Amino acid sequence: MASTPDNMVGLIASLYNRKEYQDLHWEGTFEDYLRIARENPRVTRTAYQRLYDMILSHGREEYIDNKKKLVRYPFFRDEQGGGKDAIFGLDIPLMRLVNAFKAAAMGYGTERRIILLHGPVGSSKSTIARLLKKGAEAYSRTDEGALYTYEWRMTKDTLHITGGQEIFPNPMHEEPLRLIPEEMRVKAFADLRLTGPDETTLRITGELNPACRFIHRSLMQHYKGDLAKVLGHVRVKRMVLSEKDRIGIGTFQPKDEKNQDSTELTGDINYRKIAEFGSESDPRAFNFDGEFCVANRGIIEFIEILKLDVAFLYDLLSATQEHKIKPKKFAQTDIDEVIIGHTNEAEYKKLLSNEFMEALRDRTVKIDVPYITKLVEEIKIYEKDFNNKKIRGKHIAPHTVEMAAMWGVLTRLEEPKKASISILQKLKLYNGKMLPGFTEDAIKELRKEGSREGMEGISPRYVQDKISNALVSDKSETSINPFMVINELESGLRSHSLITSEEMRKRYRELLVVVKQEYEDVVKNEVQRAISADEDAIAKLCANYIDNVKAYTQKEKVRNKYTGQDDEPDERLMRSIEEKIDIPESRKDDFRREIMNFIGALAVDGKKFDYRTNERLHKALELKLFEDQKDTIKLTTLVSNVVDKETQEKIDIVKQRLIRNYGYNEESATDVLNFVASIFARGDVKD
Repeated sequence: MASTPDNMVGLIASLYNRKEYQDLHWEGTFEDYLRIARENPRVTRTAYQRLYDMILSHGREEYIDNKKKLVRYPFFRDEQGGGKDAIFGLDIPLMRLVNAFKAAAMGYGTERRIILLHGPVGSSKSTIARLLKKGAEAYSRTDEGALYTYEWRMTKDTLHITGGQEIFPNPMHEEPLRLIPEEMRVKAFADLRLTGPDETTLRITGELNPACRFIHRSLMQHYKGDLAKVLGHVRVKRMVLSEKDRIGIGTFQPKDEKNQDSTELTGDINYRKIAEFGSESDPRAFNFDGEFCVANRGIIEFIEILKLDVAFLYDLLSATQEHKIKPKKFAQTDIDEVIIGHTNEAEYKKLLSNEFMEALRDRTVKIDVPYITKLVEEIKIYEKDFNNKKIRGKHIAPHTVEMAAMWGVLTRLEEPKKASISILQKLKLYNGKMLPGFTEDAIKELRKEGSREGMEGISPRYVQDKISNALVSDKSETSINPFMVINELESGLRSHSLITSEEMRKRYRELLVVVKQEYEDVVKNEVQRAISADEDAIAKLCANYIDNVKAYTQKEKVRNKYTGQDDEPDERLMRSIEEKIDIPESRKDDFRREIMNFIGALAVDGKKFDYRTNERLHKALELKLFEDQKDTIKLTTLVSNVVDKETQEKIDIVKQRLIRNYGYNEESATDVLNFVASIFARGDVKD
């Protein structure tokens, strides 16, 4: 039966959670709120306490990296947002940021500072601020993150106080307990058994905003000092932070220096109401809608904070140090909010050279947010947007994103001071790979040497743009490969606006050559493994090798299964395998004993030896098998385009292995085979 329009509306309505709506729009008396605050004192937390608790509500994970204990905060993975704003590879800067929030939450002084995120363009500063705002919004909708504000409800005999307005909202969403006069709070809280979240004496600081103060004072006069009747006009409401609704979340972006107006931060006079109330200094004729007012109880983000006109600094410094703002025509007004700004390197250098900005520098906690210097984390940035599930119509060949990310990271690293290590090896060490002669302590020293690493180099945005260019290019029908992206990266350097010297451009091109060479090595190895992927052949070769090694180490002979004779161990076979992983003649006995000890240890545990469990031996066997088989496959014939049927069948088998085991499609597998064939044809393969 076809649905009627009413039925469809009903279906939509049934999807809405009315219970959640009612919880988030709870209203009650001041008496009701006192009971809530007694049962759950966390509702009275400061903005910094709430933000810190919000981050911790997502958990924390400790791990060790190069002997250093680090903490990862899952909140920054943006799981609630589906990972859209996930932050990768910045655990240390985020640890420093969260520690600053913790100190502020505990009242150690950081709450009187501006949190300044500083770093190169495209290093996730804006994303971090956006995540914090989104997180604060979502947290305020939970039971754990609940907070409350209030509004005034007028009766007929008190309507004149608000100029005929029956419901007068609190324009700055203040904490209801501020309604208790400051001089009475300590005794009142003690008598009411109101304690803070940490079970110490509850501390509510600050006075009412000018508008609520005016109403409070007028009602006290009306009721001749009867505070109970005054508080009877108060209606407490659940408060949900929302940037779109301008409740508890503010964002300020400086405009042209000539058009900046401080009332954007503190609010402005409502000139239409002056005639009604008769004075500019009447708080009922003032719009408390500046960003500082809007963001009260939550968080305010200053985009490009150092582009603020000097005149704004007085408001900013007062808001930071004193937690007060000065609206036009009114006394200083208390605020409670997290002030976070971000700026790039160029603007920060201006700050350091401007003597008029000393006061701002003194009240700033600077958190450096560098580019990522760990390859595996940089790859995650691009894989989030460029993957074969999300991209339709074009296949992304294996290693395409990896090579683009590798170049991006290389541009951010400083050249090693030791001649014994290349910049590519340095990248691999940072990425967790162990190299002979480099301990964890040596890697820590490398990081200390590169004090500016991550603060300069290529932005992820540039790499993302070039991958996008390659995807929409018509140079390939069904796939893009690393060379297409590398070519896009190189051609874009000519017009890159942030490259300030020809020397820098030259260095970036040289690093592209390093990446190309690394890609050649990677795909040669991949094709070698695809060619030698015959598991039965590897197992037979391994069994033959182990038999000979066992005989050699135990000074025995090997039974020849074809002749039935006992032969000496096949030294030529053993060395042909060992040489593939650079075991020198002088170390062959040690390696062979190591293999036999490994097999013996497994036998003690009742386990059978499998060559896959020994990575070095597995690699040696693959390379040996590849060497034995490559001539039968005649891959180099691809270059001449003259391939006989038998060879083509073998090549097709290799191609299918590349597709099945390594993630290629038909076009990209053909491309990579042709590329590796051209390398073999010019003899550019290791013996």
